[in-house]
Amino acid sequence: MGHGHDHSPSSYGAAFAVGITLNLAFVVVEVVYGRLSHSLALIADAGHNFTDVFGLGLAWGATLLSRKRATADRTYGFRRSSILAALINAVVLLIGVGAIGWEAITRLSDPQPVAETTVMWVAGVGILINGGTALLFMPGGNKDLNIRGAFVHLASDALIAAGVVLAAFAMLKTGLLWIDPAASLIIVALVTYGTWGLLRDSINLALDKVPQGIDIEEVKRYLASLPTCTDVHDLHVWGTSTTEAALTAHIVLEECDDSLLANVAKELHDRFGIEHTTLQVESGDPAYPCTCQFS
Repeated sequence: MGHGHDHSPSSYGAAFAVGITLNLAFVVVEVVYGRLSHSLALIADAGHNFTDVFGLGLAWGATLLSRKRATADRTYGFRRSSILAALINAVVLLIGVGAIGWEAITRLSDPQPVAETTVMWVAGVGILINGGTALLFMPGGNKDLNIRGAFVHLASDALIAAGVVLAAFAMLKTGLLWIDPAASLIIVALVTYGTWGLLRDSINLALDKVPQGIDIEEVKRYLASLPTCTDVHDLHVWGTSTTEAALTAHIVLEECDDSLLANVAKELHDRFGIEHTTLQVESGDPAYPCTCQFS
């Protein structure tokens, strides 16, 4: 039996703190000026920004939890909390935009006047805040679903704020009041589109699908190519968190030593990003058949 693992999580504590503080302050500004200017688009963006604050806090908490040591009854520690955080974040976002979409549809039949200049200034500040904080999470976007979620939401907020500016400008020039609730519906569509990928990926991880970026057939071919290996079966790869993957497999070897197993664990880590490797070595002797029921 061989086992190998390596942990090297990146810290985004400062990015989370900055993102939460700036976005929470901006939510207050958007709500106040959204009410004063009667802009549903501004209030809709404030609602989405608040869910981002919630999501950032949830992701930050999960990141901290995932660093806690494993215990006798939690043998993987709290690493899966990052998957749960991503899933909850996606669900909350979809519920929030659903409520905003319903209000926007209602307002289309009775649009209200909007203080366009105020809306443009406030949304312009949002472009700077969300765009700037999104850049803090950009380096980890391809490695961690939590970090990717933070980056995507903040970057989309910057784009949405730009849309609010354009909508207010269009209203200022045309006087068409329906543009504000229509812009809110566009915001809902954009957020739903951006959140769908997060929801899909977090559900896949929660259901132990092979993590993105790992080709399980390539992994099997590598194991089958080991010296004296005659068979590989009961191969499983799943995510233990949003940043770590685990592998278990049964391999039939005519000869085996500890150095081979150590090299295999290192190669699986370096080539496929698999941190936890557990191999059950079998001799292939018909007198001792494998009784594992999974395939």
